[in-house]
Amino acid sequence: MSAPVTTAAEPTTSLDPEPILRLASGFMAAKHLFAAHELGLFEALAEGPARLDALAARTGLTSRAARISADAMVALGLVERDGVDGPYRNGAVAGAFLSGQGPADLRPLLTFWDRISYPAWSHLARALATGPPTEILELDDELQAVASAGIEAILAGPASALPAAVDLRGRRRLLDVGGGTGSWSIAAVRATEQLTATVLELPAVAALARERAAAAGLARRVDVVVGDALAGDLPGGHDVFLLANVAHYWSPATNRAVLDRLRRVAPPDGLLLLADFWTDAGHARPVQAAMMAGEFAVHLADGDVYSVDEVGGWLAQTGWRVDGHHPLVGPQSVVVARAV
Repeated sequence: MSAPVTTAAEPTTSLDPEPILRLASGFMAAKHLFAAHELGLFEALAEGPARLDALAARTGLTSRAARISADAMVALGLVERDGVDGPYRNGAVAGAFLSGQGPADLRPLLTFWDRISYPAWSHLARALATGPPTEILELDDELQAVASAGIEAILAGPASALPAAVDLRGRRRLLDVGGGTGSWSIAAVRATEQLTATVLELPAVAALARERAAAAGLARRVDVVVGDALAGDLPGGHDVFLLANVAHYWSPATNRAVLDRLRRVAPPDGLLLLADFWTDAGHARPVQAAMMAGEFAVHLADGDVYSVDEVGGWLAQTGWRVDGHHPLVGPQSVVVARAV
């Protein structure tokens, strides 16, 4: 008997590869956005609507280059245009966050992601397999300042939302461990009349925190202390403790050790606030939080995102009781605990 003739299987469904192509081309959208920011497109349009020749003149680009960048932003929904030849203008989101004239400024975040994160992401597979080639803590002073400003920009909304999410009335002194540029402490003391704060940070970032506190007119209420969350004595005399976006730097074992260190200096009923990209039990929601696991993996040997259930387990093992979990802004949320 002869073997049956085989043919290519007929498709049984009309599957569309669009989701794969959309995801795989995501780098194009990101780099178009980074380039438009670097070339000053959004600031140029903040001066008012402009046809192509005027936009090219404002940015110092050729008409071809200005068209490529502006049309990409139209396609992505950040810039608007009336008809085929009509003037370009910033959309509402670009005007609010990228023009330099809105209520918030995400331009430092784009610079950070373009100059530091984007190159690091090209090594994601290597970072997952063997660890990152370099860690973000090894940046030189210039790039460390770029990173700090970018992180501050992306977390400005969650930091401002914290005082509304957590009742700090009756609390007197906040210890902000790994407090970065001090933005979370500044937001907390601004919203809470009797509160003062101590930012504990490594030397390079501590200098930025002092500058931010002084610029905000809060140098007397926001102190900055050079120190290490993992070693040495922690400043005493605080009744509320904040870990904002530092848990994702560390392994579960290190996080438990830090929580134990904080419990040892916390008074009875001391309040602990843990703000981060906390996820659901499956580490898949919120989506942006799940994606941030890659960001942490390319920059940090132990970088990861953790679930609310996981942090609850650490707290129970280190003398804290979970007292609530509250959304902040975007994928950020805060777990609240009390000393027991």
